[in-house]
Amino acid sequence: MNVDWTAFLHVFVAALSGAVLVVLFYALGLRMLVRAGRVPVVAPVEFTDAIAVVSEKHRRRAEKAAAKAAKKNPLTAGQKRLALVAAYGCFALCALAVVAGIVLIVVR
Repeated sequence: MNVDWTAFLHVFVAALSGAVLVVLFYALGLRMLVRAGRVPVVAPVEFTDAIAVVSEKHRRRAEKAAAKAAKKNPLTAGQKRLALVAAYGCFALCALAVVAGIVLIVVR
């Protein structure tokens, strides 16, 4: 049996760089989304077999904290709009990296 180590190295580098790009663009997109004043608050969902269930009090507290943080934003309206566009751009690049990975898997 003969192992092609260069092919293994290519796959390793592609997987590592793809994972880094997806995480980087997603984190940067979330950061820009928060800077734009659109803090993503996800309402908790109760499952019957959940280990930890978030109460209504905790959910209201999280929404209140998000609204307070949005009020403290020192950016102008134009800067917020630019941060929002940058956030959407980062999410698009993240999706593009995922699609490129899928294309590489399917094509080869």
